[in-house]
Amino acid sequence: MTEALPPRLVAWNLELQAAHQRLRAALDVARATGDTAAGAADPETAARDLLLFCHGFCVALTGHHVGEDARLFPELAERHPQLRPTIAKLEQDHAMIGYLLGALDAAVTSGATPAVLAQHLEGVAAIMESHFGYEERQLLPLLADLELDADPAAVLGPL
Repeated sequence: MTEALPPRLVAWNLELQAAHQRLRAALDVARATGDTAAGAADPETAARDLLLFCHGFCVALTGHHVGEDARLFPELAERHPQLRPTIAKLEQDHAMIGYLLGALDAAVTSGATPAVLAQHLEGVAAIMESHFGYEERQLLPLLADLELDADPAAVLGPL
């Protein structure tokens, strides 16, 4: 685990890719739970499971974006001023994803049908994948050389 390594040895590009992979996996679990809920014999248990997995995914993705906005993006903007428009777009994506996660959470807590929840998850997934792809294309080369004295969990979320 990277927490034990001195910060100068953290490969931030690999940390970002790993965080994105964990978030993709969490989304896959939420989707699978939704699929199970759609055909469940016990709708109450299925609804609780879906609430748990969707909520966990929402919290993880939000934590990731909060960490980037608070720690990673200011550092990159200071070191690479030419990235400020890119960072502004990434922050705009974070706001849009936050809005979609809020709508997903409202749908889950209001007892929406599995089909409605699946639509919400697919919307989040589409924006999330587009965002992750853009972020990786724009930032991974710079993150490969970044020396940042910080805990990866604080920068990229406690995933």
